[in-house]
Amino acid sequence: QVQLVESGGGLVQAGGSLRLSCAASESIFRFDGMGWYRQAPGKQRELVAAITSLGNTNYAGSVKGRFTVSRDNANNTMYLLMNSLKPEDTAVYYCSARIGLNTYWGQGTQVTVSS
Repeated sequence: QVQLVESGGGLVQAGGSLRLSCAASESIFRFDGMGWYRQAPGKQRELVAAITSLGNTNYAGSVKGRFTVSRDNANNTMYLLMNSLKPEDTAVYYCSARIGLNTYWGQGTQVTVSS
């Protein structure tokens, strides 16, 4: 069973930065793709950023130019660097990993951006 553990969330003022980490219990070379999702209260979970096994990235329009997803294969970790944070970025952020038809999720980490 793949385990994903997020960390790095917290409270930050608008305009500030945070870096989220997602540590996997096994080699991320196994994953066809990894991604960050977020869910705000009363809203559906949405894709924020994704990265493939080849390092190709994809971003939601609302975060493009502000967020950067990356992966450290040696340490089995994926990151999300979030700059120029806005109050509307407030949500629980989840890490996901996909192997074939199976998708695995972390427990989530809260990000709160104050105005």
